[in-house]
Amino acid sequence: MAVAELSKPPPVFHAVALCKTYVMGEVEVHALRNVDLDIYEGEFVVLLGPSGSGKSTLLNILGGLDAPTSGEAQWREHDLVGADDDELTRYRREHVGFVFQFYNLIPSLTVLENVALVNEIASEPFDARRALTLVGLEDRLDHFPSQLSGGEQQRVAVARAIAKSPDVLLCDEPTGALDYDTGKLVLAAIKRVNEELGTTVVVITHNAAIAGMADRVLRLGGGRILGEERNTRRLSPDEVHW
Repeated sequence: MAVAELSKPPPVFHAVALCKTYVMGEVEVHALRNVDLDIYEGEFVVLLGPSGSGKSTLLNILGGLDAPTSGEAQWREHDLVGADDDELTRYRREHVGFVFQFYNLIPSLTVLENVALVNEIASEPFDARRALTLVGLEDRLDHFPSQLSGGEQQRVAVARAIAKSPDVLLCDEPTGALDYDTGKLVLAAIKRVNEELGTTVVVITHNAAIAGMADRVLRLGGGRILGEERNTRRLSPDEVHW
């Protein structure tokens, strides 16, 4: 065995032959077809593909929100396929932070309260004020969501996701509802989480420009991984244009 293979760390996510089929009446929709996947600690991975390529289904399985029809999926020692609902809830609570396209903030709570709320369910919470400083919102702590722009609300969502000190941040089209400038601010916040906290980040997007920020890009189509690319140099959000 080569020295490089011996020194390669084990993956934090390991998936083999993942398949997901949805049955709608007499129609079967194959969302994932025999997907093999390894993701390593501290990586910034982009899953790139058009709508219907299987990106969200794959992310939901990795996040313990959905189960495959067949195949294997593991987060370190956690079996994500054989786990029951209680085990998956504990896995999501202790290890995973989610950022979705829509912010889902509680309108009656301030920015700080929205983020601090997560601390109550976290076993090793990350200070809410520090999380908001990390995403550049230290001067908006007492504002309500209605007083924020869309980009600011999404950055609150990023801070909320990291407030429970997750091992992995799973982002589903985090800039999909934002304009160009605010989208780049959100990407900058996600990049800081990856680089400064060492959090493993997986971003799904149809925006090919974002791929330049990643360590590794997986291109999906028709429920399959069609190709993989590694970036020799990661772009900063300022260098990303679309």
